[in-house]
Amino acid sequence: MTMPTMPMPRALLLWLLLGAAADGVAQDTAEAPALAKSAPPNVVLILADDLGYSDLGCQGGEIHTPHLDGLAAAGLRYTQFYDTGRCWPSRAAIMTGYYAQAVRRDRVPGVASGTPGTRPPWARLLPELLRARGYRNYHSGKWHLDGQPLANGFDHSYSLDDHDRHFAPRQHREDGKRLPAVPEGSGYYSSTAIVDHAIAQLREHAATRAGQPFFAFVAFTAPHFPLQAPASDIARYAGVYRRGWDMLREQRWSRMQALGLGGSALAPIEREVGPPYDFPAALLSLGALEINRPLPWRDLGEQRREFQAAKMAVHAAMVDRLDQEVGRLLAQLDAMQATANTVVMFLSDNGASAEMMVRGDGHDPTAPAGSAKTFLSLGPGWSSLANTPFRRHKTWTHEGGIATPFLLRWPAGIAARGELRHAPAHVVDLLPTILALAEVDRDPAAPAGHGTSLLPTFATDAPLPRTDLWWQHEGNRAFRRGDWKIVAAGENSAWELYDLTSDRSETADLAAKMPDKVKELATAWQRQTDACIELATRDRPPAKAGK
Repeated sequence: MTMPTMPMPRALLLWLLLGAAADGVAQDTAEAPALAKSAPPNVVLILADDLGYSDLGCQGGEIHTPHLDGLAAAGLRYTQFYDTGRCWPSRAAIMTGYYAQAVRRDRVPGVASGTPGTRPPWARLLPELLRARGYRNYHSGKWHLDGQPLANGFDHSYSLDDHDRHFAPRQHREDGKRLPAVPEGSGYYSSTAIVDHAIAQLREHAATRAGQPFFAFVAFTAPHFPLQAPASDIARYAGVYRRGWDMLREQRWSRMQALGLGGSALAPIEREVGPPYDFPAALLSLGALEINRPLPWRDLGEQRREFQAAKMAVHAAMVDRLDQEVGRLLAQLDAMQATANTVVMFLSDNGASAEMMVRGDGHDPTAPAGSAKTFLSLGPGWSSLANTPFRRHKTWTHEGGIATPFLLRWPAGIAARGELRHAPAHVVDLLPTILALAEVDRDPAAPAGHGTSLLPTFATDAPLPRTDLWWQHEGNRAFRRGDWKIVAAGENSAWELYDLTSDRSETADLAAKMPDKVKELATAWQRQTDACIELATRDRPPAKAGK
């Protein structure tokens, strides 16, 4: 298809980016100019669930992730990319380009919001907008948004709605139709099944829609609890974690420094910070070897260390298996000859989780760790490792809860290979970035979105024009302006203040020394909070005359 005429500034920027990439990639030299003139890129958005900032090999981790490491080596890694700190708000922000509170997908006082919240009519999802450019849209994996995929712009969907079982889900749908529960022992595993469906969708696209661009949203349920993985994957990590979370954090941090990731310091483990929610009965059912505080590894007895090491081996296996499945997905792009003009993005919906609970089919303490009859969680000790070098975990708005790896590859459009990008960015930026790539405008009658396009960072390590970022989740709050950040753990907690240029790990609170800066940022946080509440409580604004 032929691209319509674009407004000059945006067209010029895209042309320059594509031209630079064509000069820098020998295998794509002949193809890139044609792509720039004739075809918008395909987009594959891969979302992990509860993955820590340092879990991948390319982020300093010891887990074997060659395919994701290769993705980073062939493109860009963003060192200061953020999510919302929780799964469903992140999905809402990704798919709408608004902070989740503004679209009623996180808690707003006095408004039906959060997980039962329904988006305002103007908060259309990304695939609906992409249809204007002729995109086919595919979803496979976790949904956790209001409405159903096919009613929100997706042409095909495999929705894994059971988040309590990786081996034998009872609730899953294909194209909106409920599928039978998966019997135990069938060989089903969530990450494999999600990619099986994604590959089937792409194969159908290649066979019947080869002339159309596509958007594929591949949303893993791993490595979210319960910690469950194929036994052969777990076996690869036998004994690896007997060194414990204290030593392994030091080792990850050493590798991260060499990679230029994570800031300038390793935050100490907060020994008294446990899970964000207290489930004492669940802790009892997990047995005497389980603990809900990240105690010094040396203080644990031998049996407890073995139990804890076995848990982390399952988490590693889940990440390893996720990487293997990403490899199959990327191979499908190769088979379709779609790799060159496909933008692949990878990130997590929040930081690693310190949550500890028992749901689903319960927990059998006599069953092997990671098997279908177990319901183990990472807990605060291993979550502190996964979120190296930062403080706190999923649900908090300290860096450990909101910092995510973000990898991006586009062979025909990005010349850089293995480069870092340091501009602070957020999941609200994904929708405007993808729309800019597709040359699609937002609904002019909808309120202005909260994100900004990352397109300028594709060619160079450039700052973005937006300087402010905002967070709120279950009383945890944060606001970043430039390199200054205020953060508070809980509704009644005082603001802490950090200079992220020298203290991204949030170890030296400057609030008492700089009250004026705290006041400035707190005022800005409240202004954005009020703006989100205003959006969440009004109807769709009327279209302007002539629109």
